Amino acid sequence: MTLSIDAQVATMPMAKALNAGLRQAMAENDKVLLMGEDIGKLGGVFRITEGLQAEFGEGRVLDTPLAESGIIGTAIGLAMRGYRPVCEIQFDGFIYPGFNQITSQLAKLTNRNEGSMQMPVVIRVPYGGHIGAIEHHQESPEAYFAHTAGLRSVSPSTPNDAYWMIQEAIASNDPVMFFEPKSRYWPKGEVDLSGSAASLHASRVVRTGTDATVVAHGAMVSVLLAAAELAAAEGISLEVVDLRSISPIDYTPILESVRKTGRLVVAQEAPGNVSVGSEIAATVAERAFYSLEAPVLRVSGFDVPFPPAKLEALYLPDADRILEAVDRALAY
Repeated sequence: MTLSIDAQVATMPMAKALNAGLRQAMAENDKVLLMGEDIGKLGGVFRITEGLQAEFGEGRVLDTPLAESGIIGTAIGLAMRGYRPVCEIQFDGFIYPGFNQITSQLAKLTNRNEGSMQMPVVIRVPYGGHIGAIEHHQESPEAYFAHTAGLRSVSPSTPNDAYWMIQEAIASNDPVMFFEPKSRYWPKGEVDLSGSAASLHASRVVRTGTDATVVAHGAMVSVLLAAAELAAAEGISLEVVDLRSISPIDYTPILESVRKTGRLVVAQEAPGNVSVGSEIAATVAERAFYSLEAPVLRVSGFDVPFPPAKLEALYLPDADRILEAVDRALAY
């Protein structure tokens, strides 16, 4: 990590940015607790919590049993007592044993109590592919939770967003599903430590263009930017929108972009059936129909279980698949 003292801009990978964001939140509020499997002495499988137990103590950084339902159930109880627990689910595919606690209890308790009980719980979920792992370690389950009323769901794509968004999520009085694209843990980027947080649920144009709009969240944003570079070499101008939040979705930048370009391609690692991309495609078709020059096209993982590591490159959308969809849109 490199740091410019004058500007307070540091260059670090997303993993370090998340660590710094968690440290800042814990320093500012002693009600913030971290919970998860191997997050204490080990610092987590991806070292996101490295050094935090040594700094804040075992009472605030808790190594839990291998029991996702128990982790989340305990976090719910802590939230009832005024704490702000941050739970780590070690890998995306491990979240399902805790699914009932999240969807039946965590998401509903505030409504069940007519707003008198807040649930400031953050559930960190490393998700997605590109790491060559085995079954249950490369899934993209975000649609399950985006569909669930009572939960907020977000996913940063850059170290700067990771640093600020984890703090915003912890400050929220609602439960937040915080999806971390683990393939982006290691690439470095600038983090403005002295800046201010953008709205947790604001989508953002990260590259301007005129010919077509491409939209994604998490790790797929970097794929879209790579595709936009390749397209530019062929004289095609793509506008790239980073969702940042997948529930709620900030449609204003997307609709403004589509009304300008007339074409939209939505990309995601997750399977396409009944997905975040499906919802965006339907909403844009409803709200910007007369601006569209072509059907909204989706590029996604295939509707099959995530394959063995040696086949992941065939399963996950890449720049070529994005550009093929752009070509189809431009052909109308």
